[in-house]
Amino acid sequence: MKRRAIVFDLDGTLLNTLDDLADSGNCVLSRYGFPTHPIDEYKYIVGEGIHVLIRRILPEDRRDQDTIAEVTKAYREEYGRRWDAKTKPYRGIKQLLDTLTADGITMGILSNKPHELVLKCVAKLLGDWTFDVVLGQREDVARKPDPAGALEIAEQWGLSPSQIAYVGDTGTDMETAVAAGMYPVGVLWGYRAREELLSGGAEVLLERPAELLEVLAAG
Repeated sequence: MKRRAIVFDLDGTLLNTLDDLADSGNCVLSRYGFPTHPIDEYKYIVGEGIHVLIRRILPEDRRDQDTIAEVTKAYREEYGRRWDAKTKPYRGIKQLLDTLTADGITMGILSNKPHELVLKCVAKLLGDWTFDVVLGQREDVARKPDPAGALEIAEQWGLSPSQIAYVGDTGTDMETAVAAGMYPVGVLWGYRAREELLSGGAEVLLERPAELLEVLAAG
Protein backbone atom coordinates (compact mmCIF):
# COMPACT_ATOMS: atom_id res chain seq x y z
CA MET A 1 0.00 0.00 0.00
CA LYS A 2 1.27 3.46 -0.91
CA ARG A 3 2.39 5.47 2.12
CA ARG A 4 0.70 8.83 1.90
CA ALA A 5 2.01 10.41 5.09
CA ILE A 6 4.91 10.33 7.56
CA VAL A 7 5.05 10.71 11.31
CA PHE A 8 8.52 11.68 12.50
CA ASP A 9 10.03 11.35 15.93
CA LEU A 10 11.88 14.57 16.85
CA ASP A 11 14.98 14.09 19.04
CA GLY A 12 17.50 11.82 17.37
CA THR A 13 15.51 11.72 14.14
CA LEU A 14 15.00 15.25 12.82
CA LEU A 15 17.03 17.18 15.40
CA ASN A 16 20.30 16.38 17.13
CA THR A 17 19.37 17.54 20.63
CA LEU A 18 21.81 15.37 22.57
CA ASP A 19 24.32 18.00 23.67
CA ASP A 20 21.69 20.36 25.05
CA LEU A 21 19.87 17.53 26.83
CA ALA A 22 23.12 16.23 28.34
CA ASP A 23 24.45 19.67 29.27
CA SER A 24 21.18 20.50 31.02
CA GLY A 25 21.16 17.23 32.91
CA ASN A 26 24.77 17.47 34.00
CA CYS A 27 24.40 21.10 35.05
CA VAL A 28 21.52 20.21 37.36
CA LEU A 29 23.28 17.13 38.72
CA SER A 30 26.35 19.22 39.55
CA ARG A 31 24.19 21.80 41.28
CA TYR A 32 22.89 19.12 43.64
CA GLY A 33 26.27 17.49 44.13
CA PHE A 34 25.40 14.34 42.16
CA PRO A 35 27.73 12.57 39.69
CA THR A 36 27.38 13.58 36.04
CA HIS A 37 27.28 11.33 32.96
CA PRO A 38 29.27 11.27 29.68
CA ILE A 39 27.35 12.81 26.79
CA ASP A 40 27.24 9.52 24.85
CA GLU A 41 25.57 7.86 27.84
CA TYR A 42 22.63 10.20 27.37
CA LYS A 43 21.84 8.39 24.11
CA TYR A 44 20.42 5.62 26.30
CA ILE A 45 18.92 7.94 28.90
CA VAL A 46 16.72 10.13 26.70
CA GLY A 47 13.74 9.15 24.60
CA GLU A 48 11.07 8.10 27.08
CA GLY A 49 10.02 11.41 28.56
CA ILE A 50 11.43 13.78 31.16
CA HIS A 51 10.37 11.78 34.22
CA VAL A 52 12.19 8.68 32.99
CA LEU A 53 15.22 10.81 32.11
CA ILE A 54 15.44 12.22 35.63
CA ARG A 55 15.12 8.80 37.27
CA ARG A 56 17.90 7.48 35.06
CA ILE A 57 20.38 10.28 35.71
CA LEU A 58 19.92 10.35 39.49
CA PRO A 59 21.99 8.04 41.73
CA GLU A 60 20.03 4.90 42.56
CA ASP A 61 19.80 5.83 46.23
CA ARG A 62 18.35 9.27 45.45
CA ARG A 63 15.40 8.29 43.31
CA ASP A 64 12.82 9.08 45.95
CA GLN A 65 9.69 10.99 44.99
CA ASP A 66 10.74 14.31 46.52
CA THR A 67 14.18 14.34 44.90
CA ILE A 68 12.77 13.36 41.52
CA ALA A 69 10.19 16.15 41.71
CA GLU A 70 12.77 18.78 42.74
CA VAL A 71 15.34 17.77 40.13
CA THR A 72 12.67 17.54 37.42
CA LYS A 73 11.63 21.13 38.12
CA ALA A 74 15.26 22.28 38.01
CA TYR A 75 15.88 20.36 34.79
CA ARG A 76 12.84 21.87 33.08
CA GLU A 77 14.10 25.34 33.95
CA GLU A 78 17.67 24.64 32.85
CA TYR A 79 16.70 22.98 29.58
CA GLY A 80 14.22 25.79 28.95
CA ARG A 81 17.16 28.22 29.00
CA ARG A 82 19.56 26.27 26.80
CA TRP A 83 17.47 23.94 24.60
CA ASP A 84 18.63 25.66 21.39
CA ALA A 85 22.27 26.32 22.29
CA LYS A 86 23.64 23.43 20.21
CA THR A 87 20.55 21.70 18.79
CA LYS A 88 20.24 21.58 15.00
CA PRO A 89 18.77 19.40 12.24
CA TYR A 90 20.85 16.40 11.21
CA ARG A 91 22.79 16.59 7.96
CA GLY A 92 20.44 15.90 5.06
CA ILE A 93 17.20 16.58 6.95
CA LYS A 94 16.57 19.97 5.34
CA GLN A 95 16.95 18.51 1.86
CA LEU A 96 14.70 15.58 2.76
CA LEU A 97 11.95 17.86 4.06
CA ASP A 98 12.25 20.06 0.96
CA THR A 99 11.70 17.04 -1.28
CA LEU A 100 8.84 15.61 0.78
CA THR A 101 7.14 18.99 0.72
CA ALA A 102 7.57 19.29 -3.05
CA ASP A 103 6.11 15.80 -3.45
CA GLY A 104 3.05 16.72 -1.41
CA ILE A 105 3.71 14.21 1.40
CA THR A 106 1.76 14.94 4.58
CA MET A 107 4.09 15.21 7.58
CA GLY A 108 3.64 15.18 11.34
CA ILE A 109 5.74 14.92 14.50
CA LEU A 110 5.19 12.80 17.61
CA SER A 111 7.66 13.13 20.48
CA ASN A 112 8.00 12.15 24.14
CA LYS A 113 9.52 15.60 24.80
CA PRO A 114 7.07 17.89 26.69
CA HIS A 115 4.52 19.31 24.27
CA GLU A 116 5.34 23.00 24.72
CA LEU A 117 9.04 22.36 24.15
CA VAL A 118 8.26 20.39 20.99
CA LEU A 119 6.28 23.32 19.64
CA LYS A 120 9.19 25.69 20.39
CA CYS A 121 11.75 23.40 18.75
CA VAL A 122 9.67 22.95 15.62
CA ALA A 123 8.80 26.63 15.32
CA LYS A 124 12.42 27.80 15.57
CA LEU A 125 14.39 25.01 13.89
CA LEU A 126 11.89 23.41 11.51
CA GLY A 127 9.67 26.38 10.77
CA ASP A 128 10.46 26.39 7.04
CA TRP A 129 8.33 23.26 6.57
CA THR A 130 4.70 22.44 7.27
CA PHE A 131 3.91 19.71 9.77
CA ASP A 132 0.15 19.21 9.84
CA VAL A 133 0.20 17.80 13.38
CA VAL A 134 2.88 18.35 16.03
CA LEU A 135 2.44 16.52 19.33
CA GLY A 136 4.70 16.21 22.34
CA GLN A 137 4.10 14.49 25.64
CA ARG A 138 0.85 15.62 27.25
CA GLU A 139 -0.38 14.69 30.70
CA ASP A 140 -3.66 13.26 29.42
CA VAL A 141 -2.13 11.05 26.70
CA ALA A 142 0.07 8.00 27.34
CA ARG A 143 3.62 8.46 26.09
CA LYS A 144 5.24 6.28 23.45
CA PRO A 145 5.40 3.30 22.98
CA ASP A 146 1.68 3.53 23.70
CA PRO A 147 0.12 4.11 20.25
CA ALA A 148 -2.44 6.68 21.43
CA GLY A 149 -0.61 9.70 20.03
CA ALA A 150 0.14 8.02 16.70
CA LEU A 151 -3.48 6.92 16.32
CA GLU A 152 -4.64 10.43 17.17
CA ILE A 153 -2.58 11.74 14.26
CA ALA A 154 -3.93 9.12 11.86
CA GLU A 155 -7.48 10.03 12.89
CA GLN A 156 -6.85 13.73 12.34
CA TRP A 157 -5.54 12.96 8.88
CA GLY A 158 -8.39 10.62 8.07
CA LEU A 159 -5.94 7.92 7.04
CA SER A 160 -5.60 4.26 7.88
CA PRO A 161 -2.45 3.74 10.01
CA SER A 162 -1.20 1.35 7.32
CA GLN A 163 -0.96 4.33 4.95
CA ILE A 164 1.49 6.09 7.28
CA ALA A 165 5.24 5.55 7.74
CA TYR A 166 6.55 6.14 11.24
CA VAL A 167 10.20 7.26 11.31
CA GLY A 168 12.28 7.18 14.48
CA ASP A 169 15.63 6.32 16.05
CA THR A 170 14.74 4.14 19.04
CA GLY A 171 13.13 0.83 19.84
CA THR A 172 10.37 2.82 21.53
CA ASP A 173 9.57 4.48 18.20
CA MET A 174 9.46 1.16 16.39
CA GLU A 175 7.22 -0.35 19.07
CA THR A 176 4.92 2.66 18.72
CA ALA A 177 4.68 2.17 14.97
CA VAL A 178 3.96 -1.54 15.29
CA ALA A 179 1.33 -0.99 17.98
CA ALA A 180 -0.36 1.68 15.87
CA GLY A 181 -0.28 -0.40 12.68
CA MET A 182 2.04 2.04 10.90
CA TYR A 183 5.10 1.15 8.79
CA PRO A 184 8.14 1.26 11.12
CA VAL A 185 11.23 2.94 9.65
CA GLY A 186 14.36 3.10 11.82
CA VAL A 187 17.14 5.66 11.38
CA LEU A 188 20.77 4.95 12.23
CA TRP A 189 22.03 8.54 12.59
CA GLY A 190 20.25 9.00 15.93
CA TYR A 191 20.76 7.73 19.46
CA ARG A 192 20.33 3.95 19.32
CA ALA A 193 21.89 0.96 17.54
CA ARG A 194 20.45 -1.13 14.74
CA GLU A 195 19.90 -4.11 17.05
CA GLU A 196 17.48 -2.14 19.20
CA LEU A 197 15.59 -0.85 16.17
CA LEU A 198 15.26 -4.32 14.68
CA SER A 199 14.13 -5.86 17.95
CA GLY A 200 11.55 -3.09 18.23
CA GLY A 201 10.08 -4.10 14.88
CA ALA A 202 11.77 -1.92 12.25
CA GLU A 203 10.94 -3.05 8.73
CA VAL A 204 13.76 -1.03 7.20
CA LEU A 205 16.80 0.88 8.48
CA LEU A 206 18.10 4.12 6.98
CA GLU A 207 21.72 5.29 7.08
CA ARG A 208 20.99 8.65 5.42
CA PRO A 209 17.83 10.81 5.36
CA ALA A 210 17.60 10.70 1.56
CA GLU A 211 17.03 6.93 1.72
CA LEU A 212 13.54 7.59 3.05
CA LEU A 213 12.57 8.75 -0.44
CA GLU A 214 13.47 5.31 -1.80
CA VAL A 215 11.32 3.64 0.85
CA LEU A 216 8.33 5.79 -0.09
CA ALA A 217 8.88 5.22 -3.79
CA ALA A 218 8.87 1.48 -3.22
CA GLY A 219 5.45 1.78 -1.58
